[in-house]
Amino acid sequence: MRKGNIYLLLFILALFGFALWAVVPLDSERLGRHGLTLGLDLKGGSHLVYEADLSKKDPSQTDDQAMEGVKQKIERRVNAYGVTEPIIQRQGGNRILVQLPGVKDIDEAIKLIGQTAELDFREQKLDEGGKPVFDDEGNPEWVIAMAEGSDGQQRELAGKYLKPNATVVLAPQTNEPQVAFEWDEEGALLFEQITQRNLGKPLGIFLDNQLISWPIVKAVISNTGIIEGLTLNEGETLAIQLNSGSLDVPLKVIQEQDVDASLGADSIRKSILAGEIGLALLVLFMLIYYRLPGFVACCALGVYGVLLLAIFKLIPVTLTLPGIAAFILSVGMAVDANVLIFERLKEELRSGRTLGAAVEVGFDRAWTAIRDSNITTFIACIILYWFGGVLGAFMVRGFALTLFIGVALSMFSAIVITRTFLRFVVHWVTKPSAYGV
Repeated sequence: MRKGNIYLLLFILALFGFALWAVVPLDSERLGRHGLTLGLDLKGGSHLVYEADLSKKDPSQTDDQAMEGVKQKIERRVNAYGVTEPIIQRQGGNRILVQLPGVKDIDEAIKLIGQTAELDFREQKLDEGGKPVFDDEGNPEWVIAMAEGSDGQQRELAGKYLKPNATVVLAPQTNEPQVAFEWDEEGALLFEQITQRNLGKPLGIFLDNQLISWPIVKAVISNTGIIEGLTLNEGETLAIQLNSGSLDVPLKVIQEQDVDASLGADSIRKSILAGEIGLALLVLFMLIYYRLPGFVACCALGVYGVLLLAIFKLIPVTLTLPGIAAFILSVGMAVDANVLIFERLKEELRSGRTLGAAVEVGFDRAWTAIRDSNITTFIACIILYWFGGVLGAFMVRGFALTLFIGVALSMFSAIVITRTFLRFVVHWVTKPSAYGV
């Protein structure tokens, strides 16, 4: 056996050892990854699809810029909320897919993500005699709070002047949650003028045109302030929204789904059982029909499976139930390549070639069929992945991506791993009957 083949065999064994270390046990933490990344259908969580109203975007922005801005702000809100491994993707021209694994309260998720979070401050409306004006229900009426900016122009006091450092604090005396915020230089200038003329009066704080608090101004304030009258959860959500910035365009939920984690666990158990049965039948067939090459193919298949799981874990690839089906399908396609090779090998042995020559010629002649069949599969995967993105079918995308990676690795397994193993075996077992002839 040539030195090059020995080095290649050692490389394959080292690669197999690394992959085995990375994935065993499956829930281990290796290289910053903890276990396999599971999709919503397996792990449970919230699945939301939002549609943006681009007619209300800033005219200076293109549709693409507005959607990218919304996507980035949603990402900041979700990350600040503490969701592990969320999926946030644009779909088409005006839709955004949001998947939140482990989030069971879908209403809370909708409120956190989809609220525009446009904060503004308003003063109590006064009549000609300087007295407060109330509506028919006895509630005070409000007008937008404005003051002179640094350029001498009248400006509205709004959330765009806030620094992204709002936090939830507890009131010293009542221990009630409050949201503490800080203005930038321009906002501090406006806030100081507004609080000065509203001493002893209420100042309304509105979020998306909804009154959330109206504290009495007790002192002239410039750069800081608080929002009170909130629960702890409301305060935490508001702080996240203020720090991420208001959304550029309004969003509307067009699809929502709450996935039960117990359903995912049952799906995993059934998928593993199906895989074990299929794999056992596959190994049995290869050993009976192809004998020693079948045993070599099973060994190569074991290396292939461990390498594929390592790729899924370390990239990471989000596994869905269709993705597991694609994984099992790619295993079958990896064996299919070996079947083509072994049939060619048997033909060459029957024609009178030596064992070593039959192995080399068998691989060379089977390569074109393996290449062409896998290229057609790649094309189908690319089309499925693209359509899955356009139509919002995330499970179709998971199937396509998993199958693409699996088939690509199966080519490496058949042409490199199986070939290297066979080159090693033919030096020790030389009887044609061991190769099915």
